[in-house]
Amino acid sequence: MAQWTSAVGPAQLARQLQAQQPRPAGPGARKPPAYRALADGIRLLVLEGRVPVAARLPAERELAQALTVSRTTVAAAYEALRTEGFLESRRGAGSWTAVPAGNPLPARGLEPLPPEALGSMIDLGCAALPAPEPWLTRSVQGALEELPPYAHTHGDYPAGLPALRQMLADRYTASGIPTMPEQIMVTTGAMGAIDAICHLFAGRGERIAVESPSYANILQLMRSAGARLVPVAMAEGLDGWDLSRWRQVLRDAAPRLAYVVADFHNPTGALADEDQRRHLVEAARSAGTVLVVDETMTELHLEHDLQMPRPVCAFDPAGSTVLTVGSASKAFWAGMRIGWVRAAPDVIRSLVAARAYADLGTPVLEQLGVNWLMRTGGWTEAVGLRRDQARENRDALVAAVRRELPEWEFVVPRGGLTLWVRTGGLSGSRLAEVGERVGVRVPSGPRFGVDGAFEGFVRLPFTVGGPVADEAAVRLAAAARLVESGAGGGAEPPRSFVA
Repeated sequence: MAQWTSAVGPAQLARQLQAQQPRPAGPGARKPPAYRALADGIRLLVLEGRVPVAARLPAERELAQALTVSRTTVAAAYEALRTEGFLESRRGAGSWTAVPAGNPLPARGLEPLPPEALGSMIDLGCAALPAPEPWLTRSVQGALEELPPYAHTHGDYPAGLPALRQMLADRYTASGIPTMPEQIMVTTGAMGAIDAICHLFAGRGERIAVESPSYANILQLMRSAGARLVPVAMAEGLDGWDLSRWRQVLRDAAPRLAYVVADFHNPTGALADEDQRRHLVEAARSAGTVLVVDETMTELHLEHDLQMPRPVCAFDPAGSTVLTVGSASKAFWAGMRIGWVRAAPDVIRSLVAARAYADLGTPVLEQLGVNWLMRTGGWTEAVGLRRDQARENRDALVAAVRRELPEWEFVVPRGGLTLWVRTGGLSGSRLAEVGERVGVRVPSGPRFGVDGAFEGFVRLPFTVGGPVADEAAVRLAAAARLVESGAGGGAEPPRSFVA
């Protein structure tokens, strides 16, 4: 019986390998043999999680043809991977990826490090901040006081607690977007909202247009649902969307869904202006594409003089084209797993009906906590604290990276939680691999692209500040030197660093 659970086609694997930048050779170093470079490339894809463990690789002849190399080169690379524990084979079943015994399984998303690992590792993988106390504690206490009446019910509210739906609708209305509670469904985080939308609108094999780059965990969610992702390149710097490219993709590919982050885009930090929002809604409506707008970063504007554009749904009053997704996780705390969808009432009814076969509903206590925050003004106070912390962290990280890595390029965003950095010609994947050995965890650019794009980038979130930001930049610089010299394999583990 075969041991593989998925397969990677030769063309797909070739695209991912060819997108990688070659490992820089140190002074006087020889170029590695072709088979060694190929083995290193496949190993890196496995360690990054971009080729899953237990994925069947193409036959030697197929991959050789796709890469235009000799079959001998592929055979030698496969043999090297088998020796190192990254490949297993069986006659008649082919070869499939593996990890050596004792190695942690690579993740394809951006999951946070376990708390016990934080003493020796600076985690720049997860764009989330600690809870803004005392508001988390106060919200839980307030929720407990309001819980008794709900405890006498079955506790399942597939559309969300009526009080929270009304609160969210009122907040949209107050911002100039008239909204009824019937247009709101409360979900288990923004991921739960987008998962529900994908299952309702985009079955297996359907096209979904996505920004390129885009949020890694959403891309993986859509891949897992069987979607065919159609990347649309972002404009340069922080200029938002390239509308001519969007019009072309919507016209030619006719995707069922399009997923965008208009406010402080993850990972680039771009902010789409009102004209871009209006024109994208018009283009989506003309193409019959449902536009899913992720607003999880909306409240994290970090400049006092910034005038925020109107929400994308302001240009689709009926809610027939734009589905808006919000969340408490970025603006408040990732541990508060409350998200929501704003859409037309008939769409909300369909989402609620489909939920019976998914998670039935969102935890009542957390919904009460968010409702308490919004009703009492605690939300405004907590988000203010979050902005102050993110601003200080951003400024500290920017200064540290500019000091330690002056050749790295980036534009400082005016909000959000992430810095999108061009790494001066170094491979983001190799920086991520070596970084973990020197005590800093950073996601590489290809996690945010489709089929290996953005190899020359990393994403740095504003999750650390002060001395920790300084130390993170020092460790990134150490990783960069090791990658540049080609000596990353001998990096020593870090000393304990207490944040």
